[in-house]
Amino acid sequence: MIELPVREPCDLCVALRDEPWKAIDACEHTVTVINPSQFETGQCCVVTRRHVATLLELSSEECGAVMRAAQRVAEALVATYRPLGLLTFQNNGVFSGQETPHFHFHVVPRQPGSDWGVGPRQLAHVEGAGRAPGTPHEPLGDTSLRERVAASRETLEATVARIRANLPLRGD
Repeated sequence: MIELPVREPCDLCVALRDEPWKAIDACEHTVTVINPSQFETGQCCVVTRRHVATLLELSSEECGAVMRAAQRVAEALVATYRPLGLLTFQNNGVFSGQETPHFHFHVVPRQPGSDWGVGPRQLAHVEGAGRAPGTPHEPLGDTSLRERVAASRETLEATVARIRANLPLRGD
């Protein structure tokens, strides 16, 4: 069985409910939000409206909506930032690096000079992702990295506006 992170309350449910300014785009099944930790400028997540933890729990409609939303925000990120590439990923369980027990799909524009690597550092070694079952998940504890990537509300709001301005027209 896939071990899930423990986080109560769910930070993504709180953000969707209490921080609507983070939303870049929305549809019936998903909300695309700005990631408060900007490892790369413009880093976004497509989040399911329904609280489910992993890919295995999504309905077929939700799966399709996630990919359509990811493609839509990817187009906006390319228009906004002209990145070298796009990193997309999704984690299922603590041993894959999942930090919150709510499905979300990352869409990250990659820029020259990035020091982030190809994804979260806990993905490098499975042993680094584990912990005693049932204990709350704590991020890697890299305080200096976490402080560097934390963005102010004003910065995040400006980023949301820039990306939103470049969203393609809906075709669905």
